Amino acid sequence: MFDAIKTYYTRLVPQLSQPEWEALEKCLSIRQFRKGDFLVKAGQVCKYVSFINSGLARLYYSIDGKDVSTGFAQQGDYTSEYESFLTRKPAAQNIEALTEVEAIDLGYDDMQRLYKTYPAYQEFGRKISEFLFIMLNQRNTALLALTPEERYTNMIETNANLLQLVPQYMLASYIGVTPEHLSRVRRKLSAGS
Repeated sequence: MFDAIKTYYTRLVPQLSQPEWEALEKCLSIRQFRKGDFLVKAGQVCKYVSFINSGLARLYYSIDGKDVSTGFAQQGDYTSEYESFLTRKPAAQNIEALTEVEAIDLGYDDMQRLYKTYPAYQEFGRKISEFLFIMLNQRNTALLALTPEERYTNMIETNANLLQLVPQYMLASYIGVTPEHLSRVRRKLSAGS
């Protein structure tokens, strides 16, 4: 049941010992979500960092009645409304299941206890934070410095499977354009190839 998450942890922290893994395993819980359920809802405090064991989820803000997609979490990814998780304040964005999702959760208090007891988890936490920072920075840079065509091409290169799994209006929102503009971008790129 925890094979995929164990592989994830030992890839990031290869020196993880069996007792350290067993301490983590005792802290993990599993939640099941149906399509349309929320792993985290804006306005609620995010209680967990969640490893997506199966399924697909979308991170998004609701702004003036419109949803703005900020990311997608697939099988093998960690996700969280991390600012809320760390500050214990209400989440600003939602994480919604786009398919049935099985999440393996680690709660805030358990994470803090692991940090204090096992230095390997401090390293893991640092690496996850660095990963999240890099992802956020790359997203901001893409929105500010790249054209919609370049953002779409980048999405194809890094997450081509999303094209079949995610509705076009969500993809358009993610790359910062309207669905109509995304259709034009697609036509332009397919005409150029």
